Amino acid sequence: MIASLIQVALGGAIGASARYLSNVGVMRLIGPGFPWGTLAVNVLGSFLMGVLLVVLAHKDAMRLAPFLMTGLLGGFTTFSAFSLDVMTLIERGQINLALFYAIGSVLMSLGAMVLAMLVLRGVFQ
Repeated sequence: MIASLIQVALGGAIGASARYLSNVGVMRLIGPGFPWGTLAVNVLGSFLMGVLLVVLAHKDAMRLAPFLMTGLLGGFTTFSAFSLDVMTLIERGQINLALFYAIGSVLMSLGAMVLAMLVLRGVFQ
């Protein structure tokens, strides 16, 4: 358990640093105005999650999943974990549940942010 936790923590630090550098790099390349860096990181992270899922399973190397999938990609973008969750439900044949999860996650997450902003703006005014 401790070894897995260390792997996740190390991978997370590397992934978060890579996300930060990617966002800065894309912003410098394209400029502000649209979150291109976040979009790029989300798409790339989801692609890499699919690659790792298949390769690690094929090579019988799932022992590397805590570092690579949860840590590195989780730190790079949690959207990759979201994408994996949706695809897992779809592959299990739980299409309706996958749709509920995907739509519900987006709507409830946005709703939670709006609620927090409204409440705290009221507190700080």
